[in-house]
Formats: sequence, structure tokens, C-alpha cells
Amino acid sequence: MPPPGPLEPPPTRWVFPELREGGQAAGFPDDLIASGADLEPGTLLTAYRRGLFPMPGPDFAGDMLWWSPVRRGVLPVHGLRVSRSLRSSVRRMRIRVDTEFEAVIDACADPSRDSGWIDDDIRAAYVRLHRMGWAHSVESWIGGRLVGGLYGVAIGGLFAGESMFHRVSDASKVALVGLRNMLDDEHAQRRLVDVQWLTPHLASLGAVSMRREEYLRRLDEAVALPLPAGFG
Repeated sequence: MPPPGPLEPPPTRWVFPELREGGQAAGFPDDLIASGADLEPGTLLTAYRRGLFPMPGPDFAGDMLWWSPVRRGVLPVHGLRVSRSLRSSVRRMRIRVDTEFEAVIDACADPSRDSGWIDDDIRAAYVRLHRMGWAHSVESWIGGRLVGGLYGVAIGGLFAGESMFHRVSDASKVALVGLRNMLDDEHAQRRLVDVQWLTPHLASLGAVSMRREEYLRRLDEAVALPLPAGFG
């Protein structure tokens, strides 16, 4: 279990591009912003606070890639669509938070999944963040079995979702409902759930696309908010 309240790590030694200078986000018209750096806790938190996230890619000699989509996928806290069948699934599953973080990230990293990108370095980096109180898992359980979940990074009112998985129908969606319920407090309208890119699946759940400049403005407001009670 992570300690009560996140521990601030030493600052990063890397300098990320500034995206808040207006216009086309400081002259970065594409989603890919930078490559290199490391995955130390201070580096990751600096990146998230600047509107970037890491994801490896081919043809970059093993360097980590840092992204800030021109059109950012965001899930409004009050925008999650809960169908009748999903409500039924919610009733038969139990939500837990941070009880099996490593099992969740391992399930998300399953190499049999399409487009797998979570390697050993990514896993180790987010486990470190979890142990410092920054990365969290929201888990769906049936009895004593972990059947789905998601993980991401929480900084104030930002929840930067990284990946999700399911072993039974609707289990990852139930975890999203659990996350929504955690964030639905007096700060809900200003909280920010980052889903990186808008996919048809996420759009069907209520996610929307936001211009990078608007995302960065909302991000500044969000990170100044208190953590949700469930992550504190």
C-alpha cells in the first residue's frame, strides 16, 4: 500500500519543452513533443504537470517518447455514460483501490494484448510512483478474483489514465464507474480525467476531444485542487 499522501521526489534534471506559450502550443503542431530523458519519479511528475506523458515507440534507438496530443482525450466526470447492462455489472462487482496495483499493471502489460507498450522499464517506473503515493489502481472484483481495473497518476485534481484491462465483460468499465464515483465531489467540475487519445471505445463511454491549449489551461486549474478522498 502507498503511504498516506504522496511523497514529492527530487526534481528532474531534464528540461521539457514549454507548451504554454500560445499559438500552436509553442510551435509543436504534432502529438510527439520530445524523446529521451528518463523515467525517474521527478521526471514523470514534471511531464504530467506540463501536459506530457511517456510512451515508447519504434525507430527511436530505445529513447522514451513524450507526447502531448494536439487533440486530447478527456473524460468529463459527469459525462460517463452508464448503460443499463453496465449498471447491472456494477451491482455484481466490488470496487477496490490500490489493493493489487502490481497485478493491475501486469494485466495491462499482458503481451498477448494488441498494441502492448508496457515494458519492464515502464512497469518499474509506475510501481515506484505507486509506492510514493502518486500512481493508483481502481480494481473490479468478483468475490476474491480480480476481474478488471485501470491505473493512472493522480496529481491534485488530475487523473492521468494509463491503461485498463478486463477478464470478464464490463469489468474495466466498472472500474471507470468506480473512478468517476471517487472524483464526484465538490471539485468534480474542475477535475480532469486524461485518457490521452480519443478512441471510438472511449467516445462511446462519454469521452470528448479537447484542443491542447484548452487541456493545458484546465490542467493548471486541476493540479491545484486537493486529491480525491480515496487517493489521499
